[in-house]
Amino acid sequence: MTEQDQTDQSASPAAHVAAANLAEPSRQRDPWDYPRHWIADVLASDGGVVHLRPIVPDDADRVVRFHGGLSERTRYMRYFGPTPTLPPRELARMTTVDYQKRVALVAVLGGDIIAIGLYEGLGFDGKPESAEVAFVVADDHQGRGLGPILLEHLAGAAAENGFTRFEAEVLSENPNMVAVFRDAGYQLSRNFDGSTVHVEFLIDPTEALLSVRNARERASEARSVANLLRPSSVAVIGASTDPKKVGNALLANIIAGGFTGPVFPVNGPGPEEPEADSDADALAPGHGHTRRSGRQHAHPRPPSVRGIRAYPTVRDVPDPVDLAVVAVPAAVVDDVLDDCLVKGVRTLVVVSSGFGESGAAGLQSERRLVEQAREHGMRLVGPNALGVANNSASIALNATLAPRIPAAGRVGFFCQSGALGIAILDTAARRQIGLSTFVSAGNRADVSGNDLLQYWDSDTDTDVVLLYLESFGNPRKFSRIARRVSRSKPIVAVKSGKGAMTAARAERSSAASLDDRIAQMVLEQAGVIQVHTISELFDCATLFAYQPLPRGPRTRIIGNSSVLGSLAGDTARGGGLTVTDTIDLGAGASEDEFESAVTGAMRDPAVDAVIVVFVPPVAVDADWHARALMAAANTPDADGPKPIVTTFLAVEGIPPGLMKPGHNGLPANGSIPSYGSPERAANALVRAWQYARWRQRPEPEIHRPDGTDPEGARMFVREAMGGDADAEATRALGPVESATLLRSYGIDVVPFAEVSTMHEAAAAAERFGFPVAVKATSASWRGRLDREGARLDLPDATAVITAFSELSQLTGDEVLHVQKMAPKGIGTMIRVRDDRSFGSLISFGLSGRTFELLGDHGYRATPLTPLDAEELIDEPRSAPLLAGYAGEPPVDRSALTDLLVRISTLVDDIPEVREVHCDPILASPDGAAVLNALIRIGPVPTRADTGPRRLA
Repeated sequence: MTEQDQTDQSASPAAHVAAANLAEPSRQRDPWDYPRHWIADVLASDGGVVHLRPIVPDDADRVVRFHGGLSERTRYMRYFGPTPTLPPRELARMTTVDYQKRVALVAVLGGDIIAIGLYEGLGFDGKPESAEVAFVVADDHQGRGLGPILLEHLAGAAAENGFTRFEAEVLSENPNMVAVFRDAGYQLSRNFDGSTVHVEFLIDPTEALLSVRNARERASEARSVANLLRPSSVAVIGASTDPKKVGNALLANIIAGGFTGPVFPVNGPGPEEPEADSDADALAPGHGHTRRSGRQHAHPRPPSVRGIRAYPTVRDVPDPVDLAVVAVPAAVVDDVLDDCLVKGVRTLVVVSSGFGESGAAGLQSERRLVEQAREHGMRLVGPNALGVANNSASIALNATLAPRIPAAGRVGFFCQSGALGIAILDTAARRQIGLSTFVSAGNRADVSGNDLLQYWDSDTDTDVVLLYLESFGNPRKFSRIARRVSRSKPIVAVKSGKGAMTAARAERSSAASLDDRIAQMVLEQAGVIQVHTISELFDCATLFAYQPLPRGPRTRIIGNSSVLGSLAGDTARGGGLTVTDTIDLGAGASEDEFESAVTGAMRDPAVDAVIVVFVPPVAVDADWHARALMAAANTPDADGPKPIVTTFLAVEGIPPGLMKPGHNGLPANGSIPSYGSPERAANALVRAWQYARWRQRPEPEIHRPDGTDPEGARMFVREAMGGDADAEATRALGPVESATLLRSYGIDVVPFAEVSTMHEAAAAAERFGFPVAVKATSASWRGRLDREGARLDLPDATAVITAFSELSQLTGDEVLHVQKMAPKGIGTMIRVRDDRSFGSLISFGLSGRTFELLGDHGYRATPLTPLDAEELIDEPRSAPLLAGYAGEPPVDRSALTDLLVRISTLVDDIPEVREVHCDPILASPDGAAVLNALIRIGPVPTRADTGPRRLA
């Protein structure tokens, strides 16, 4: 080190950076002006939260501390040498980037940098294509998957800036670094040069890459929920000796539930405040905004709560704490978070209220709470939550305010409302629906239903998923996850009234609700069983929890009341079941007759499900009917498993006589559910058949059509946006630009030309070949039902010139279109538009204002599989017109399917494509001809489920 270098080292790192910045030439972008959408909270592989953001010059001191904390081996692997300290110019170069050719991201936890990743463009004499990438992770945080996360986000930033390839130099003795690139899903090209390995790979997202990302996302989110639901120890912060207080109830429920780990009451750094006796701390999800000031006026802190030693703060607990249940006033939650960070708490359940549900000020407090929790690496349930429960014998956690929770079972339950959650839990207990786990997320500021779905997907204790939701925070992601989970486990969802699909929870008071019909279509696409009431929710849950799915729609009704049997049959047929026959045994049927009828249905290969209607006369003992039904249900030579539902004595749930006891004495698989009416029993069976039919479909695969050029399309869109992917406004592409973009995905608009004079019109017609059409271009004339805005089937140049003159004068359009005539067909339309709930929604229907006015369109979420596309074509009520209605030949469905899949692939590949409107598309036996297409591009409205994985 030179004398000058030694002098430089004596100054602060920030001072060196400032001096180096003065010496640097002016840059294209201010060093603090970075794209804000690059900021992200991400989950490490262990379920902990890490904050990711671009580096800024003010990070110099943090970078020096980070570098100084690295082991010698880690520094050697990163810098190919000892490098005990960073030279000032290297530090300045690292912390001052242009966010285009050079980008650096830092992973931050508790204010400290724990990982750094960067890329630097190579070969700037022409258009940038390749960039060198490198990253380093603090020794204490290696093995948490931070390398792949940094790589994902760097690749996303590089792609936005026009790079297509990453390169890296890795020491041969560092195979773990090469494994990071490979395990991320990239296809590597490697060259060995003595002591180093040169790695290259394309950063374009491929199906393999997206599959790996989704798998990592699934694992990390499931792990974060496991940290919440399977803690080794729990602290109750705000524990009170007053039985009227929330903290006391929480502690009592945890103890009474038999939690298998240690429980630590935390009752404040000193005495309770006088305000604690007010309604602000009543027995409800925590209220109040009291501060810890004025401690000198309070009473001494009790040394124990419910006979368990209490601690002033969670820091004072001598053992590790995994889960902290917080029941303190909202105003002092900040102090609790600081304590939890020092203690290393991994998850929080905040039952305190006074946050987003209380108004704008509370919402700001809630946002700060989430930011602080994530900065501390923690996941948060709540605030304003009812709590969480896990009935596993190895955990036995009831960290809720509910006085009664159901016994252990195989149903997972997620809801938002705390007050409603208590009633739901009580109803589940009365119906004997056993729960595996339960989460009431309250304001759902962090942990959401999507997180629970990721957990339940791989949870061996859960077979059925129940959701009661007021809204979906990220419905596009919900749809993606639900498609996968529904393949193995039924998801039953009830939404609380219209508009529950509104995306942004913060906007729920003012945002218009998504049309329920659209929501239903999208949920059905994902295999979700959507119901409208809590009663229906439990009706379905009872069947799914204890009976097999029907293999087909053929249903036999057996009973002792023809009237009730008729009601069951009408409901079953109305829901799509096929009632093969109805057997009326009469009120005086014997036990043998009853058992014989049900046994016959179980043996009959022409029967897929059985509805038993049983309302006995007053004088008859029903016990023998129950024995007969259970004996028949377990017929040894039955024709495969078949579901049985009944109206046994109008009991709701599992009557004692129809229960098949499990190892714990609770209902087990094979118990027969009973319903209060025949309609409800039939409805539950209808839902089961609809779900079974969805599962019987071949598992869809995302299909990428041949002849697509995503990179060319991406560059076209970027240039059309002025080269700035972070531009603010959307822009409508012209007809020629729209046709050019569609062509990159193998979609040809019927040839047309924009013309301004009659001579240009005639020349274009000659070029296309007659007959042609001349069309107006202004929105007020295009698509007019009276066809005044177009002249069709023009046979020669004279007719074209005449049409041009007439239309120019009639419409005032300075530019008209001359287009080659397409084969005659039925006008259809395809449209993709932004939806704040489901991202890009694709719709299909017949073209024309009449069909638009009637809302006769089908909807699906993107991306579409070919099967999705086929079902979408059949969705509109007018779809029979495409199948050869009234003797007309059917249209080419395969051409429409291919067109839908190509448009879906376009918008999924390039989220900057905000709207696609192809109208009309003439569908005929010979294909599908797109006559007109308009596309709108702009910045991605939300990156909640696009690009690198991140928490919403």
